[in-house]
Amino acid sequence: MTHPSAPNSSPQPTGPKPKRLSFLTVPLLISLIYNAISLLTLPFSTGTINDLLAQFSAQSRMPPMQLTPEQITLTLWLSFFITVGIVLLLYFTRRAVLEGRAWGRGASIVIAVLSLLLIPFGTILGVVMLIGAFDREVQAYTRR
Repeated sequence: MTHPSAPNSSPQPTGPKPKRLSFLTVPLLISLIYNAISLLTLPFSTGTINDLLAQFSAQSRMPPMQLTPEQITLTLWLSFFITVGIVLLLYFTRRAVLEGRAWGRGASIVIAVLSLLLIPFGTILGVVMLIGAFDREVQAYTRR
């Protein structure tokens, strides 16, 4: 007995997955894991924020700046929510690319261009993602 597909589910793309689809999905997965690990290290960053500010002040010859504990807490919570947003964006973008959705390819291009600024590893991942995003088979696969 077969079950009919749900009315809200969109059809899967036809044909096999393109060879260069992994040029998009693997860098997205690497970025996802990297950001998830940085999210786990965030609670341990409390002491390093003022140390980092002191080093910056010493190198730039500016007066020393210290954050209050409340400001550090606010900074860490903001960093937490921004990183969670990035992790969710990477997860849903990767999922959309695997399902052949056009918005996933577009979001991958934006992520790839922004990662070009993260020298050296982000640049490598960004170039690989751009190669995969502009491959003709991948473009045809992500048409819906």
